[in-house]
Amino acid sequence: MRLIGADGSQLGVKTTPEALAIARDAGLDLVEVADKADPPVCKIMDFGKFKYEQDQKRKESRKKTTNVVIKEMKFRPKIDAHDYTTKTKHVERFLQEGSKVKLTIMFRGREMAHPELGRKILERVADQVAEFAIVESAPRQDGRNMTMVLHPIKKPGAPKKPKPTARNHEAAAPAEAAPPAAAGE
Repeated sequence: MRLIGADGSQLGVKTTPEALAIARDAGLDLVEVADKADPPVCKIMDFGKFKYEQDQKRKESRKKTTNVVIKEMKFRPKIDAHDYTTKTKHVERFLQEGSKVKLTIMFRGREMAHPELGRKILERVADQVAEFAIVESAPRQDGRNMTMVLHPIKKPGAPKKPKPTARNHEAAAPAEAAPPAAAGE
């Protein structure tokens, strides 16, 4: 087998017992790198350290990838104003979190005769969330459902404005001077 040293130097063609003896003397492992080569290539290395480094590289590459989550919000053609605003707020929140949103209008019975009502709702939602998202796929009828997909404009994890709380107001207001404590208390 062709042997490569721990420092990457070529040690030449050695027999298996010779290569194992060299690896044991160095306190390292003998690892077969290319079994299809003629002769096969083996390297002297710390295999535990090699596996650990591979795992670290794999974890790091996983951190850099983004998981695209698709959330779905379902509407009806005869949706009430309050329900519409609540669902639209949820859609905005999903988009600000960095998720794609699939909007679905579900038609039942005679509602199928008026797909323009569903299209109006989808376009109205798209207009309301225009600052957060763009339309990835335009409204299209699919059986009894009409769907549209919105894609967020901003990246997930974008800095959000802190909401004012009572603590923030207390910290901003100057502290009133407390009356001095009486002696002997």
